[in-house]
Amino acid sequence: MTQPPGPPYQPSFGPQPTPYSAPPSPYASPYAYVPPPPPTASWQPERIDQVTGTGFGLVHLQVAPLTSGAAIGSLVAGIGAILVSLAVFCFGLSGAEEGWGGWAAGAFVLLSVMACAGAVSLGVFARRQIRRAPEPGRIRFTGRGLSTAGIVCGITGAALSLVALGLGLAVQLS
Repeated sequence: MTQPPGPPYQPSFGPQPTPYSAPPSPYASPYAYVPPPPPTASWQPERIDQVTGTGFGLVHLQVAPLTSGAAIGSLVAGIGAILVSLAVFCFGLSGAEEGWGGWAAGAFVLLSVMACAGAVSLGVFARRQIRRAPEPGRIRFTGRGLSTAGIVCGITGAALSLVALGLGLAVQLS
């Protein structure tokens, strides 16, 4: 039983085979025009400068803005200062009757004030970094709200810890 020849086998996966074509001419230019890839969301051309005397150009790409690491660090340090101020409240009030509450609260106040200093200094640095005008091809930073929140949280944490120390000492001395 013989069957007539059918169409060639076509795999259902992978690239489809291309039909046979003539080999390229040996006299063709090896430098064929290749169009640039289409711009994506992350790589947008900012400007194109032609290199004089040639058919080539130099593409300057836009750099996507980044969130400032100093702004994030400022917010983390500010939240840390608030959390340490809660420890000042706990140790200052719970140890007030036994006499060690003021000492423990004082130690944690120092930690909270250091976290506040870090939050404020990182926040000020981040705000300067964000405010600086970017040059073409340089990174532009964002995060002004993060740096402001870090500064506010740091100052709030230090103020709360000082109030908690005063409250703990008042309870301990009464």
